[in-house]
Amino acid sequence: MSAFSRFTPLIQSLPATIPFVGPEAIERQRGRRIAARIGANESGFGPAPSVLLAMQEAAGETWKYADPENWELKQALAAHLGVPPASIAIGEGIDSLLGQIVRLVVEPGAPVVTSLGGYPTFNYHVAGHGGRLVTVPYVNDREDLEGLLAAVRREDAPLVYFANPDNPMGSWWPADRIVDFAAALPETTLFILDEAYSETAPPESVPPVESLIDRPNVIRTRTFSKAYGLAGARVGYALATAGTAQAFDKIRNHFGMSRVGVAAAIAALADQAYLTEVTRRIARSRDRIATIARDNGLTPLASATNFVAVDCGRDARYARAIVERLMSDHGVFIRMPGVAPLDRCVRISAGPDAEMDLLAASLPAVLKNLN
Repeated sequence: MSAFSRFTPLIQSLPATIPFVGPEAIERQRGRRIAARIGANESGFGPAPSVLLAMQEAAGETWKYADPENWELKQALAAHLGVPPASIAIGEGIDSLLGQIVRLVVEPGAPVVTSLGGYPTFNYHVAGHGGRLVTVPYVNDREDLEGLLAAVRREDAPLVYFANPDNPMGSWWPADRIVDFAAALPETTLFILDEAYSETAPPESVPPVESLIDRPNVIRTRTFSKAYGLAGARVGYALATAGTAQAFDKIRNHFGMSRVGVAAAIAALADQAYLTEVTRRIARSRDRIATIARDNGLTPLASATNFVAVDCGRDARYARAIVERLMSDHGVFIRMPGVAPLDRCVRISAGPDAEMDLLAASLPAVLKNLN
């Protein structure tokens, strides 16, 4: 298969990779429809009715570009969070923001510190910009703050990534430990604190906004994809000092946001009653996943996210077989971590009762056939 001859040497050296194979691709590969979509950490509970109404109203003006300054959404977020609008950057989900941050900071060959088995899309961006990944293993299924800090100091790394709560394990650190970690970093190291799951986390795990907003070397990334139920709308944002946040204006796609997606995000912020209710439903679903796991002799890990990592008690081959058989035999889509020792687990997203019912019915049959 021929390709253009003058791609950069970096691009020519990289494999063609997709950090996550989408459920649609899995359906095409298997020739089978997914009956329970509980593998991508989306919210099967969907957005609030008020948000759907706002999207419908905005659809008639979708012929217009969205405001390239994202003024209205920044004002809404600023009022909600108690930060200046200038301290907010808007992007097409956290994935897009991560790519922009890497572009802002990473030069070819620069060391970038992250956790071994952490969010693979971040690694994808680092590789694509020529960075050198320096990984630190998890300790007791939790990201190792001391190990990350030691790696930053050893490598003189310009960038470190840490998610709290964590994907793929669902674990978390208390807020004071995060603030201490940020304070201990060199001023020349930019800290990405990925808080995609902050709405489902215990309040004591999320540092107050004011505790980090004055640090030029901290960027907190958040999203409307999880608890707000807007994964397909692609709306994320970053919190930082005004100077750091404004650096995004040098490289971002100024017409990257969807007008309908922006309207959805603004409406979602305004409907906090729905967010409260949906986080309760997520918590109940997490409890149900844990019960189903225990009923089948598996071990659920404590989770502060909208998913549960379940220890299958064996190795990656066994965990992968569970993932494969649930999909091929029952149409139940789940995922698993990609790196040992985390890959002894599977990862199951919270979802509506009907999807939990299907999981409860199919998992015993899969395990029986594997044992």
